[in-house]
Amino acid sequence: MEAADLRARVDKALAAFLSGQRARLTGIDPALAAVAEALEDFVLGGGKRLRPAFAYWGYRGAGGADTDQIVAAVSALELVQASALIHDDLMDRSDTRRGEPSVHRRFEARHTEAGWRGGSAAFGDSAAVLLGDLALVWSDELLHTSGVGAAELTRGRPIFDEMRTEVTVGQYLDVLTQATADTSLERAGKVARFKSAKYTVERPLLLGAAIAGAPADLHEAYSGFGLPLGEAFQLRDDILGVFGDPERTGKPAGDDLREGKRTYLVAAAFAGLDEAGRAELDAGLGDQGLDDRRVTRLRTLIRDSGALTATERRIDELMAASLTALAAAPIDDEARGVLHRLADAATRRTV
Repeated sequence: MEAADLRARVDKALAAFLSGQRARLTGIDPALAAVAEALEDFVLGGGKRLRPAFAYWGYRGAGGADTDQIVAAVSALELVQASALIHDDLMDRSDTRRGEPSVHRRFEARHTEAGWRGGSAAFGDSAAVLLGDLALVWSDELLHTSGVGAAELTRGRPIFDEMRTEVTVGQYLDVLTQATADTSLERAGKVARFKSAKYTVERPLLLGAAIAGAPADLHEAYSGFGLPLGEAFQLRDDILGVFGDPERTGKPAGDDLREGKRTYLVAAAFAGLDEAGRAELDAGLGDQGLDDRRVTRLRTLIRDSGALTATERRIDELMAASLTALAAAPIDDEARGVLHRLADAATRRTV
C-alpha cells in the first residue's frame, strides 16, 4: 500500500467524507453524533485497505491517471466493507472487532450505561443493523460524489452493484450453511467465492478497469488473477479464524469454531476424520461455551485430519494460478509489481 502513498490518501478521503457526514447527522439531531462517531471509529480505526488498493491499481494498470478523485472513488469500497463487517459481527454475535467492542456491543453498552428503557441487547442489535445499512448507503454516495467523471462512473457502476449483491447473498449462503450444517467442500468453496473472494479482489480490480475504460482482454486477465487470489485470501482468513493468535487478530482464539463456521478448512476436516472425529467436531462447532481446552482439542482434530495441510496446499495452488495470470496480463511493470506485492500481503498475513 506504500506505492502512491495510497493508504494515507484513502484514509484522508474517508476522514473528509465522514467529517461531512457527521455535520449532516448532527444537523438533524445532536443524538446522532454517537452514530457518526461510531462509524468514524469503525472505518478509520483499522483495516488493510486491500479493496481500494486492488481497485486503484486495477485502474492504473489499465492506463488510468493518478488523481485524488479516483482515490476517493475507490475509498467507497471501505464503506461497503464496513457495512459487511458490522452486519457480520452482529450475525455471528462477535464481541470484538480489531480488539475493540463490535458495533452492536458498543451500543448495547451505551444503552446499559445510560439506563434507558427496554433491552440493551435489542437496542445494540438494532443500532448495528442501521449503522451497517448507513455505511452501505454512504458507499454509493462517496462513489458518485468522488469527482470522477459521469461517463467513467457509468462504466463502473454495474460492477459496483454486482459486487454488493454478491457479497450480500454470499453472507446469506454462509448463514444458511451454518443452519443446515452443510460440510461439503463444494458449498464451502461457493461461500468463500461469493462472500469474500470476488468482493475482495476480482470485483475491485474490474471496477478500476471499467472506470479506466479497459478492453475486454484486460478484464479477463484481472479475473484470472483476482478470483483465485480472492479465494486464497479467504482460505487464509479461515485458517486465522481457527489457529490465529488473538493478540494479532483482535478476536478470541477459535472464534470461528464458536460461530460454527462451515469453511473450506472445516469441510476438509470432516472429509478427513473418522466417524467419531466428525461427531466430536460437529458437536463443538457453534458451541458458544467452548473454553480454551475444547478449542485446543478441536484444533488438534482439524490438524490431525490433514485439513490444515490441505488448505495450505490449496492456497499455494490458487496463488500459482493467480500469479501466472498476472504475469501474462497486459499491464505495465509498475502495476504488475504492486499487484504482486498485494497478493503476497493478502495471503501470507497473520491478521
